[in-house]
This record gives sequence, C-alpha cells and structure tokens, in this order.
Amino acid sequence: MKLASMKSASRDGLLVVVDRALATAVDATSIAPNLQSALERWSEAQPRLRDLARALGKGEARGAFDFRAALAEGRVAAPLPRAYEWLDGSAYLSHVERVRRARNATVPESFRHDPLMYQGGAGSMMGPRDPIRVLSEDWGVDLEGEVAAIVGDVAMGATAQEAARAVRLLTLVNDVSFRRLIPAELAKGFGFVNGKGANALAPVAATPDELGDAWKDGRVHLALRCEVNGTRLGAPDAGADAAFGLFDLTAHAAKTRELAAGTLVGTGTISNHDRAAGYACLMEARLVEQVETGEAKTPFLRFGDTVRIEMLDAQGASVFGAIEQRVERYAAPGTNPGPANRGPSR
Repeated sequence: MKLASMKSASRDGLLVVVDRALATAVDATSIAPNLQSALERWSEAQPRLRDLARALGKGEARGAFDFRAALAEGRVAAPLPRAYEWLDGSAYLSHVERVRRARNATVPESFRHDPLMYQGGAGSMMGPRDPIRVLSEDWGVDLEGEVAAIVGDVAMGATAQEAARAVRLLTLVNDVSFRRLIPAELAKGFGFVNGKGANALAPVAATPDELGDAWKDGRVHLALRCEVNGTRLGAPDAGADAAFGLFDLTAHAAKTRELAAGTLVGTGTISNHDRAAGYACLMEARLVEQVETGEAKTPFLRFGDTVRIEMLDAQGASVFGAIEQRVERYAAPGTNPGPANRGPSR
C-alpha cells in the first residue's frame, strides 16, 4: 500500500491512496483526513486503506485521479507535511569514516555499536517538488539522500524487535544541510539547528510489504539514485554497509522516551565503502577528493541547481517516486526575491 498527501488549506494535507505504479490515486479522507490521523488510528484505518488500495489497483475506485499530473503540477505534499519528531541516525560508517579522515581523526569504537543520532526540525516538511529555498548559497547547500521509517507509538526502552513491529511506512528523505554553517555550530558543543534546513520527502510512503525481499533486517536493499543537474552523483546501496538498521535506530531513539505515532526515523546519508557506488551527498564526494588530491573540486549547490533522489525496485519501477528540487533564493511572503536565480552551476 502506498499513501500520499495532497496540498490543501490544512497544514497536514489530505490523505490519498496511490497505486503501485504511482500513476493514479484516490481520496482517502473518508477513512482518515490526513496521514497523521491514520497513524494514530492505524489498527482501524489500515485495513480500510488496504481495501481502497485494492479497489484502486483493480480500477474500481470511485473518483480516481491522475497522480502523475498532480505531482508534475506541484500539488503533492510530503506524505507527512509536518511530523512530531525527526530523529536522524548515522548508520553508514563509511560516511563517518570519510568525514573524520578528512580532519585526520578516526572513528571511535563506540560508533560501531552505539548509533549517532540527532533531533531535527520537522514542523514543515517539503513536498517532493518544492524548491530548496535558502537566503545564501554561500552556506554550502548540500543534499543528503536517506531512507526513513514512519513509526507508530513506540514504548520507552523498546527493543529492536519491538521497534520492528512499530514501523508503519517507509519513504525517502532529502535531509538538506548547510555545510559551511555546521562546523561553528558543532564547536559550541550542542547539536544542529542552523546547519540543517527543512527536509523533503518522496511523493509516497509505502508499507514495508511493498518492497518485498528488498526489505529485511530493518534495511532497504536497493540503490538510491542521486543526481545533480542531471548528472549522476551516486547510487549507493541502502542495504549494504549499514551498521544499524531502522529497527536498531528506532530502539535507540526510544531508549529514554516514548515515540509518538508519526515520528520519522532516518538512516543518515546512505554510503558504501565501495567508492564506485558514488555518493548520496556532495560533502562526501568533496572529502574523498580532498583526501586523494588535496583539493575538493565538487561544488556545493548554487541557485538554479537541481537535485533528484529516487529508488528503483528490481524491475526498474520507482518505489516511492522521485524527489526533484531546485535551489532558489528565499523570499519572505510579500517581499521581492531579489536578483533572478542563476542557471545550474555545472
């Protein structure tokens, strides 16, 4: 089952069920007005949503509409337009190792059994076609391609096995980062605030069974395709080299508190030890260049640049739909955005 949200006057959007091909959708607000509501009443809403999904797949759903057109027109919101919590782990030690190697540091042994995690902002999640809006391109704007789980209620102290039963949906995330703001912020000894922008989610969130054999051990064993201005950045396998799965990360997040239904738990930037897989963020490409040649040549994102993040199944079909975003200068409502955006920098 695949679910999405349409933009509306409500900040939580309007819930729709989407077919497996991501071609058509049908209004599901008679079951739950939005995805958050469905998650809070999952035992009641989920069977009815599955019935609607089956009817849509058979062409029997009343009021079905063209989801592809709605997506192209920018009418599709993030599946969860706002979430109670965004808890982002760092499951891929190849990413951590490269970051630390660039500053002649090693990975502490504890990182191999105790996940890194930070709590980010989730009050306004970008839709899959919404622009990345920033005040300054000098911030070092970067994409970060990730997988995220949307969970139901999780008890404090839940085990990984208990956390597994709480995973309701999976989706993709572009965890936008401002690389040149991060070092000074972390040097204060707290965590990210200014170094992280609003995140974007893929067009749909899918129940784990939609992934078939690609979903196991709390990991999605598929490549994440990342492009900048139509050029391949990388396609690392989200299942390979993950020291921690989403079950582990969810349990870690719940160590000292309950998690509310609708909490998003991320894997961190997907990364493989094999450099031939490429990268899911620009920073990692730059760090490898810096170590190997002494100079980081890959530029960060500039106004007018575009990014695309997508995951295909074994048959080549898009699982969650693509995140496609353009970097634009932010202008507060009712103000002049200033000079026109430049074209792509590459």
